[in-house]
Amino acid sequence: MNDHACRTGARPRSLPLALAAAALFTACASTPNPNTQFAVSRAALDDARSADAAEFAPLQLKSAMEKMDSAERALRAKEPELARRLAEQAEVDARLAAAMARSAKSQRAADAVQEDIRVLRQEIERKAQ
Repeated sequence: MNDHACRTGARPRSLPLALAAAALFTACASTPNPNTQFAVSRAALDDARSADAAEFAPLQLKSAMEKMDSAERALRAKEPELARRLAEQAEVDARLAAAMARSAKSQRAADAVQEDIRVLRQEIERKAQ
């Protein structure tokens, strides 16, 4: 840039083009492909199902499945951002369902152990008398 352009505050002609290109790259980078999120969400749903969420966290699993269905409809309607957000919500609900199911199963197992201990104590007390 010459000395006159610097003193007058004139911008180089390539600056608007560079700013437009940067804005375009930023916009593209900030909208991730919903297919990646769909794969993650489907994996979370599979995990929830394998953790027996249908039995132990049915409401959370149902919510995840409904949100995934809505995400698929949004994708078909060519609304990728909505589809991605719904798939993210489905993933969160599915992870919650899986965690709740695993927690409930662990609690059930702990309760069974406690009951076994109670029965053994009763047996020991009976034999001690």
